[in-house]
Amino acid sequence: MTVQANQESFTFQAEAAQILDLMVHSLYSNKEIFLRELISNASDAIDRLRLELLAQNEVPEDDGQLEIRVSHDQEARTITVSDNGIGMSRAEVIEHIGTIAKSGTREFLQALTGDQRKDATLIGQFGVGFYSSFIVAERVVLTTRRAGLPAGEAVRWESDGNGEYTLEMIEWPVRGTEIVLHMREGEDDLLNGYRLRSIIEKYSDHISLPILMPAEPTDKSGDGPDKAAATELVVNRASALWARPKSEISQQDYNDFYRHISSDFSDPLAYVHTKLEGTYEYTLLLFIPSRAPYDLWLPQSRQGIKLHVQRVFIMEDTGQLMPNYLRFVRGVIDSSDLPLNISRELLQGSRVVDNIRTSAVKRVLKLLTELADDDPAKYATFWKEFGAVLKEGVADDYANREDIARLLRFTTTKSNADQADVSLSDYVANMKEGQDKIYYVLAPTGAAAASSPHLEAFRKKGIEVLLLGQGVDNWVVSSLQEFDGKKLQSVAQGLSDFGALEDAAEQEAKEKATTEYATVLGKMKAILAGKVWDVRMTSRLTTSPACIVANEPETELNLADRLRGSGLPRQSVLELNPNHPLVERLNHNPDDPRLAEWAHVLYSQAVLTLGARIDEPAAFVARLNDLLVALVDAEAT
Repeated sequence: MTVQANQESFTFQAEAAQILDLMVHSLYSNKEIFLRELISNASDAIDRLRLELLAQNEVPEDDGQLEIRVSHDQEARTITVSDNGIGMSRAEVIEHIGTIAKSGTREFLQALTGDQRKDATLIGQFGVGFYSSFIVAERVVLTTRRAGLPAGEAVRWESDGNGEYTLEMIEWPVRGTEIVLHMREGEDDLLNGYRLRSIIEKYSDHISLPILMPAEPTDKSGDGPDKAAATELVVNRASALWARPKSEISQQDYNDFYRHISSDFSDPLAYVHTKLEGTYEYTLLLFIPSRAPYDLWLPQSRQGIKLHVQRVFIMEDTGQLMPNYLRFVRGVIDSSDLPLNISRELLQGSRVVDNIRTSAVKRVLKLLTELADDDPAKYATFWKEFGAVLKEGVADDYANREDIARLLRFTTTKSNADQADVSLSDYVANMKEGQDKIYYVLAPTGAAAASSPHLEAFRKKGIEVLLLGQGVDNWVVSSLQEFDGKKLQSVAQGLSDFGALEDAAEQEAKEKATTEYATVLGKMKAILAGKVWDVRMTSRLTTSPACIVANEPETELNLADRLRGSGLPRQSVLELNPNHPLVERLNHNPDDPRLAEWAHVLYSQAVLTLGARIDEPAAFVARLNDLLVALVDAEAT
């Protein structure tokens, strides 16, 4: 940092410099987004001012109506965007403008596709909108004064986007922020009031704050511009879109509003807009995005619902208005019954909020149900993006568990391996005659689930099995015990009982094998004491020699163990396939001196095919190599 008089020079943070270079040299295909981003930031600044004043039970300082101004000076080649919002202090300017200390910056750089238009639309989504100024400006001057600070503590920030910026403390009489863009050569088309107005109408018409611009000259007689046309006019509708009659709102209006509140460049998949009147009065305008935001799985990811009271923005939801499993929903909830100075603490104990939350959740689930029934292709898109999140609701939302369960989609042993398109209702409708359970297999990944040896007999019998390969699936099956009267049953759990689907010959063969293999089973159980609860014969295998199952008939592979990473059930059972040549050979020679090695190898193989980890991989490899050498030596002699 260097200091000259009252001016300080700083170097941009590395990631900020990368963003700036991108703005200056790459994103020219959709230049007009710079104005959308600056107006959106100005709107947010005014919203934050309202929140701060409400929290302090204060009224705005005497700086006039809260508003945004846009103007241009063709001779000076400048465009100015200003607001009388909350403003910034010197420290906040350094934090928010100089460093981009945002969690999404790195993700933004990684998300770039090389398509200029798509890359340009990512700007707002990742919170780097201010830097879009450098798409069109060769120099940017930002002047700001934080609400509550004296006039002498205003800050002037200036940069040409080439790696450095300067800060200067100045005297400024008003609260808020003013951004002056000194336009590049070749950007003359933007130094036009009609052009700027058209951009505002295209991208920012829905913003509820007034956006003012100087009136255009009206004298068209050729005698020169109308010098009296200095009046400022509101160029947007400046009304809350959700408060307008639905008959006056076009699909494009909804799409534009969604893009504004979500910073997404795609249109939403679906939306619900309704006004509820009765004990409480409130309006819901909620959107289902068509793609997941970058921070969907971040612990501190933002909720997408903005709470308004009588059309005044109050706060962003932190979980009181929409449950976590619906955190992908974006939109607005506007209440007529909550006080303007409502706090997060008061929200938690409010009957009004409880009523709003209950209604909002049901409306979203109904919207998803309609989407699934009426447009399966769109619902498939939704499920690909948000299915894993929605699954959380099975465990988190008991009241709506049945509705959520009907929205779940699965890959099965009979479906396309790349598509999760089978609902539980579809599964039940396609169950074989005599089948009374919904079967599933859990594994660390979808591929591991599809290749599980536990499926062998089910495939042979043509019984469909749900393939569960996501971490959240364990919570699903632990919480959802049955569906439409059909119990959910893991194929790796309990005895291999196919009920009415198992004929008398199969049952007799299993009982006979248990008797014939009693000696080797007893010896292997003793060898593996401490590792397995039991060793027994099974009819669930057709090609694999062994598998691990859970002894507990009512509990999936122990959840606590799986979360710790072992992946093994509390009471592990090693099941052997009596028809496999290796198992048959061990039974013919139960006194084989290498029986212990074979027992450990079969156990370790079964653990691996379960998707779990073995405790001593080196010992497993050594045993396997010793057995292979012994077999080679035996064949050589």
